[in-house]
Amino acid sequence: MSSAWRFVLADSLETVLPTVEPRAHADSGGPRGGGSVFLGEPYSVQVAFRPPPAGRTGSHAVQFTLSGSAAPHASIFAVDLVPARMPAFPDHDDNYLVTEPGLYPDVLRPIPDGRVEPLVGHWRSVWIDVRVDPDAAPAGVEAIDLDLIITATRASTGEELYATTVPVTVINQPLPDLDLVNTQWLHADCVLDYYGGTAFDEGHWAALDQFIGSAARMGVTGLLTPLWTPPLDTAIGSRRTPVQLIDIARDGGDYRFGFDKLGRWLELFRRHGIAYVELSHLFTQWGAKATPAIDAVVDGTATQLFGWDVAATDPEYRRFLEALLPQLRSYLAERWDPAKIIFHISDEPHQDQLDSYQAARAVVADLLEGCLIVDALSDYAFYTSGVVANPIVATNHVKPFLDAGVERLWVYYCVSQNKLVANRFIGMPAARHRVLGHQLFAADAGGFLHWGFNFYNAQQSRYRVDPFTDTTSGGAFPAGDPFIVYPGPDRTVWESTRHRVAAQAMHDHRAMQLLRDRAGRETVLKIIDPDGALSFSAYPRDPEHFLASRERINAAIRAGG
Repeated sequence: MSSAWRFVLADSLETVLPTVEPRAHADSGGPRGGGSVFLGEPYSVQVAFRPPPAGRTGSHAVQFTLSGSAAPHASIFAVDLVPARMPAFPDHDDNYLVTEPGLYPDVLRPIPDGRVEPLVGHWRSVWIDVRVDPDAAPAGVEAIDLDLIITATRASTGEELYATTVPVTVINQPLPDLDLVNTQWLHADCVLDYYGGTAFDEGHWAALDQFIGSAARMGVTGLLTPLWTPPLDTAIGSRRTPVQLIDIARDGGDYRFGFDKLGRWLELFRRHGIAYVELSHLFTQWGAKATPAIDAVVDGTATQLFGWDVAATDPEYRRFLEALLPQLRSYLAERWDPAKIIFHISDEPHQDQLDSYQAARAVVADLLEGCLIVDALSDYAFYTSGVVANPIVATNHVKPFLDAGVERLWVYYCVSQNKLVANRFIGMPAARHRVLGHQLFAADAGGFLHWGFNFYNAQQSRYRVDPFTDTTSGGAFPAGDPFIVYPGPDRTVWESTRHRVAAQAMHDHRAMQLLRDRAGRETVLKIIDPDGALSFSAYPRDPEHFLASRERINAAIRAGG
């Protein structure tokens, strides 16, 4: 083997930066030094490599070959660099990997042929997933031991550069379904803007199918559903590309509605196992002062019915909702569990907007009686006043809610949760992403929401961005906050290392559920939080803690605990 090349086997919580020696894969206590997962759950590992630092000898492609019993269940990706012009705000805390603008690893580009170009004199990595489908597992076997053998050769000469074996044990049962809501905002308009075409043409449906499937692979159980173009992150007076599932017509004074596209949307959810339908907000963001942009055919002419120029309390909007909401609720109830349909009034109202939010809620209160209504907010007064019975609270504002004993609290994080608490910015260490599963379990949370599954616009949607060249929404948000997946070629999805770690956080939670149901909640807490110090703002930073605690959970389950 060539001594000039360097290879390091790294775990999935290592961010392989171009100029930093990677941390080697930890022995987390798994079988024979490897790792264990359940059926349907990926086991992920990386191989970092650096070619010789001088000359052109490193410019030849490296060919990675996978063999062994795990190879038929394995997929391989190149971890590509993306630009991050703002990895962190200037007042960031000390738990970031990088804070200066640069090129950093994130996107997972499929390389089914295993061929990848090195960075001369710098580190990069390939990412390998091993996933055994539940339908492919042999019956009656307690565990399936697999060996993944990885070799690397220089493509131009065939010279062997590296070889290693990664043992993986697959526990021969699937994990239970996630017992909390994990909902993300899928921006259907951003998918349409990137690929072109018209809203909900066949190309758009094909792309949406891919994005919904990707969300399901990330452990997502709910997705934003555009009854009309969601009134989110939109500059006052402007509107986003229309994507409206409901067909609306008004002839004279009577409204008529068509739900065929909504029905097709629900079928995609059902196919991919998305359990919760999160409906687009009924009023505008940050105060609920106006109505969403809603399109209709009025007396035969395409018309925008409502928007920024129509007040939330406008009588005609109330008349529209009186016609729509009963029909919508009836249509959904015939096709979906009403307990898994989420309604929103307005996103992120602030303390000085309590009156306007309350007025908007009054417009629809009787029409939504018995429905699950939740909204993201941070002000405790919205909860104590009774205006929001089911708040989704920012993770840096949860303390008064938890101190008050709010059960099954929903939480969220986004751009503003950039200090102390977990988040999924590109500049943060992967352990800061993965801790979420531990935190949600320890807090007995009922739900989690994130706004940025695939937001490919600048802030307030003033213009579109190319996510491969702008990961910050025009410099407004820390890199990675607006999206966790990339639009790949031919209407496919290219996922990210953060996507994988976000999935691991939810898989951790599901494994904790399984052990809790067999051995009690305290058994799990002793493993994930032995000191009783875990909170949304205090948590282990060492990635090996998460790898080792997961192996201990798996071992306890296998032992019958």
